[in-house]
Amino acid sequence: VQLQAFGGGLARVGESLRVSCVASGRTFSRCAMGWFRQAPGKEREFVAAVSWGFGSTYYQDYADSVKGRFTISRDNAQNTVYLQMNSLKAEDTAVYYCAAGSRSLRRKANEYEYWGQGTEVTVSS
Repeated sequence: VQLQAFGGGLARVGESLRVSCVASGRTFSRCAMGWFRQAPGKEREFVAAVSWGFGSTYYQDYADSVKGRFTISRDNAQNTVYLQMNSLKAEDTAVYYCAAGSRSLRRKANEYEYWGQGTEVTVSS
């Protein structure tokens, strides 16, 4: 699976951004997807995950730090997973990475087999 993330950029505190990740090379609908981020000088951390489909039902999981502000979604027809980020805070500044794996709703980076190159999000006050 090849993953390409894009859509990062610069935002002010309280604003919104959406990052996207396009997948190719494998049946996307059968991939569990996740977003992680890595701030300067910090370890990569889990942000959100979305399951592969159970019929038409998808499950999501969020880190406590983003719950209620971020929304992960997927469009299987477009082979794309999104992370909508609202009410951004300065501490959301990081490089955001999308990841794909076989097991749904994993929070550990080593449980994902495929990674995108990352897209940078900077939130200024």
